[in-house]
This record gives sequence, C-alpha cells and structure tokens, in this order.
Amino acid sequence: MTPRFCALLMLGLLAFAGIMPGYSMAAEPCPTLQATNPEARSAINHHLCFHSARPGEPAHAAQSASELPVDMPWTPANGHDLVFSHTDAVYWIQLTVHNPGANRALWYLKLNYPLLDEITFWQYRHQPGSPDVVTEAAPPLTTGDSLPFATRGIDYRYYLLPVTLDPSERRTITIRVHSSGALNVPLALMTPEEVIAESNHLTLIHGLFYGALLILAAFNLLLFFSSGTRYYFYNAFYISSMAMFLFAMGGFANQYFWPESAQLANLSIPLTLVICSAAMALFGWSFLDVSAGTISESVLRGLVWSAVGFLALTFLLPYSKAILLNTAHALMVIAALSVIATIRWRQGYLPAFWYIAAWMIMVVGALAYALAAFGYLGDYLAREVMMQAAVGGQVILLNYAMVQRWRLLNQKLLDIEHQARTELEFKVHERTAQLRNTMRELEQANRKLASLSLNDALTGLHNRRHMDNLLPELCREARRTGQPLSLALVDADHFKRINDSWGHDFGDQCLRHIATCLKNQIKRPRDVAVRFGGEEFALLLPGTDATGASKLCQDILEAVRDSRITAPDGTAVSLTVSAGIAELGVEEQPDSLFRRADEALYASKAAGRDAITLAQHSSEPASNS
Repeated sequence: MTPRFCALLMLGLLAFAGIMPGYSMAAEPCPTLQATNPEARSAINHHLCFHSARPGEPAHAAQSASELPVDMPWTPANGHDLVFSHTDAVYWIQLTVHNPGANRALWYLKLNYPLLDEITFWQYRHQPGSPDVVTEAAPPLTTGDSLPFATRGIDYRYYLLPVTLDPSERRTITIRVHSSGALNVPLALMTPEEVIAESNHLTLIHGLFYGALLILAAFNLLLFFSSGTRYYFYNAFYISSMAMFLFAMGGFANQYFWPESAQLANLSIPLTLVICSAAMALFGWSFLDVSAGTISESVLRGLVWSAVGFLALTFLLPYSKAILLNTAHALMVIAALSVIATIRWRQGYLPAFWYIAAWMIMVVGALAYALAAFGYLGDYLAREVMMQAAVGGQVILLNYAMVQRWRLLNQKLLDIEHQARTELEFKVHERTAQLRNTMRELEQANRKLASLSLNDALTGLHNRRHMDNLLPELCREARRTGQPLSLALVDADHFKRINDSWGHDFGDQCLRHIATCLKNQIKRPRDVAVRFGGEEFALLLPGTDATGASKLCQDILEAVRDSRITAPDGTAVSLTVSAGIAELGVEEQPDSLFRRADEALYASKAAGRDAITLAQHSSEPASNS
C-alpha cells in the first residue's frame, strides 16, 4: 500500500466521519431549486426555509452555519415572502440549489432590500454520493449597513451573491440576517443576463424619477427667486427632501454618498424622513394660505417645531426608535394636512381640491411603502416602485395645484384690476363732469369778472377801462375803412349841488337815470355808452359823423330835461346834461380825439350848460348848438 493511497484512504474516512472541513446536514426541509429552470427560480419562495432564533437560543449566538444545532427546526416559506416586523431575533435562511445541466454556470442570489444591518452568506457544496456531507464552497460573505459598502463585493445597492455551480452540483446557501429594524428578505436567483436586464430597467426608472424630481425642484427654486413667493421655495425643499429620503431608502445614498460610513447609512433614513415631514408642513402651511391665529395655523406650527425636536432626537436615539417616531410624525403631518386641505376646500379655496388629491395618492403609496419597510408587506421592490409612482403623481398634482393657485390669484388680480379700472373710469367721468361744471362756473365767473372789470357797477354802462381798450380799435377801423367815428362826452350839470342838497344816494339815483336815458337813445348795436368818471359819460359812435352824433345828443338832452326825479324830501328835480362832440380826423390819434371832445364839453359848460358843442379840427374854432 503506497503512501499516496494511504493518504487518500484517510481523507475519505475523515470525510465520511464528518471530521473533514465539512459537516453532516440534517434532512432537507425544503425542496431543492433547479437553477436552470426559470419557473423554479421565479418561485424561489417555495424553496426557502427559515428559522427565527430568539435571544438566549444557541442559534442566536451562532456566528457560523457550522455552529447551528443539527436538530434545529426549519420552517418552510411555502411561497410566502420572508418579511418580519421589528424583532431582536436572528433569522437563518436556507436555500438548496442544483445545477442539472451539463455545463458550469453562474447565477446571482439577489437580496432586494438594502436596509439590513448584518448579513452573512455561506455556500456549502454537497459531496457527490453523500448529499448529507457538505464542504465549504466559497468563503463566507459578511456585509450589511453596519459595515462599509465595499464589503458587499459587488458595487450594487442591493446584495448580490455569486453562485457558480458545476454540472450536477448541489449547493446549500445559508444566510444569517440580523437588523435593528424590520426584516424584509426578498430573495431572487437570477442569471447574469437577468440581473443586467433588471438593473437596466430599474436604472431607467430611477433615472427618470430622480431626474424629474431634480428638475421640478430646480424649477420651483427658480420661480421662488424670480417671484419671491415662499411656497415655491417650500415645494422645492419638499421635493428635494423627499428625493433624498427615497434615495437613502433605496440604498443609493449608502452607495454613492457615504460608502465608508455605516453610521451615516443608518442615520440618513430617519434624518431625511423628519426633514421631509418639516418640508411637507411648511409647504402645506404656505400653499393652503392658512390664516394666522386659526387652529390650523397652530397645528401646523406645532408640527414644524415638533419636527425640529425629532430632528434633534434622531442623533440621540437608536435607529429602531428614531425611525418609528419619525414615521409616526410623518403620518401625523400627512393626516393633518389632509384635514386642513379639506377645510380650506370647503371654505371655497379651490386649489385645495388638487392638494387633497395629491395627498390621497401620497397616503396610499406611503402606507404601502411603510408597511413593506416595517415588514408587514412583501415584495419590497414593487412597493418601492409604487412609492415612486405615488410621489411622482403627488408632485405632478401639487405642481398642477400651484398652477391652479396661480390662475386663481391671476384671475383675482385681473378682477381687481378690472374693478379698479371701472372705478377709475367712473371717477374720471365724475371728475370730468365736475371739471366741466367747474369750468362752466369758472367761465361764467370770468365773464362776470370781465363784465365787472369792463362795466360800471352803478349804472350798468361800460367803464373807462373798456373805453380805453375799445377807442383805439375803433380809430384804427375807421382809418382802415374810411367810415366816420364820433366821440361824444356827456356831463351832468350842477351835479355837486344835487349831492350837497339831497345826498350821494340820490346822486347815484340821478346817475342811473341819466344812464337809462343814454341806453334808451342808443339804437345801433355797435354804439357804446360809457361812464368814465363821476358824473361824466361818453358815447362811442362808429359809422356816425358829427351831424349824426349831434342829433343823438340832442335827443339825449331832451330826454334828460323832460324827465323828473323825486328827491327824498318830495321835491321834483329836473336834470340837465351838457355834451361835447368830436369827429375823428384823418390820421388823428385817440388822445387827440378825446381831448377835442373834452374841450367841446367844457365849451358847452361855458356856454350855459344844457348845450351841445361840436369840436372842430385844431385849425377851426368850436361851434355851439
């Protein structure tokens, strides 16, 4: 017997006795999965067994599959998802796979849940002909959120275990799972092509989802900077915080942001959740236009400040308690915002309807996602996609609600502008009417003022100012047309004696009587009677020569002489007047005409009064009549 033969025989005996680096396994509680069968791979839950090891049990303290009791009971999954709510137990999971093919092939055992603290994979190869005897087929893989990301071996947010099977090889995979939160162990056995196809599909979905959220957040931020409206900023804050929360929940943050920090990997989830709660409350507070001093305002203020308190507690409490508290707080925020939005809608605030619709979608997605994350629902991957769809639908409806709010505010502004324009037009018409009335009154006042400035207040005749303005014009007209122009000055005789005898009031009455006589004798429209002094009057007679003026003055003298005025003492007083007439000479100036008429008047006074004197040119003496 050669030494080589002895060594081989010894190894066989040791292996048979279980002393070799391998161990004897109990009978398989679950059927073996045929790795080459796609239908069998899709029904992997029918091939899984698990055991829940409570604290104090040998399996709880076991750190290796070889340390498990041989008689440890395994529970078949029977097609159900391996989901477990929060517990201190250690879960052991076992799967036996077989390659019935003729070629060596590679598969990946995929665990589609990134939020597990500690996971260890063992692979044991069954000895051909001795299925109960196994040897370690690959070094154990220990990873999880409590360890750096690089421990996963493959740079992927989920856990991938490569399983390479030789032809006809059977292999048992044992998994030890322990986590401070809920346990969700969605397993899948996939070919490399299936892993790549699924990864590409999920990459497209996640890329579109997070890209859309990033664009919407940036767009709302730009709207905030351009308009200064706060709810745009809060919406950008909410979208960003929600995206960061889902990024952390999906394992992306651990993969790309802090792969070397296991503490941040666990802290990021409750931290981003409570930040998201605060953003939800702030955005709802601003968007729903909650009035100050109301109960709704007090509730939202309390939720925001409580979010600040939970944010501080997140750094102090363990993950299991922090995630429960922050999740409860987020659900409270969602419930409170739904109630407040309903109240605002019933108050007539129309954008609240779309806000409610957005939150209803969010409630459904959040509840399903929370139940899956806490181990009450299976198929975590589907719940994650459902949550992303719910968030996407919510964000779209929220932005549509903001559009409706903008339209409502714009319509209000248009209504206010229209009302202001109508009121302005009414006030303009009113002011215009008032202005017209004022202008009319002003015109009348101006006319009255002009009349007062050009008329004598006592007699009603024109005054000296009017004569000074009119006489030069009449002189120019007479020279231009060749028509005659006469000026007659009329003065009351012995008027001082009348004032001294009966007073100035009676004197004013006498002046008014003389003015009446003048107006009664003037027949032509262009003839003008003027009182230019105390008892002195003037007649401007365009188109009248000296003879015509003398005839008119004669009628005036007779009218004044023939009338009687009763004095205050009952005396009948007879008045007389004297007149001086001058006809405009060729190239004669108004001053010269007035001077000659005045000289003629004085001549009438000197001739005994109650007379008329015609002024001659400066080279001719004056004649009395």
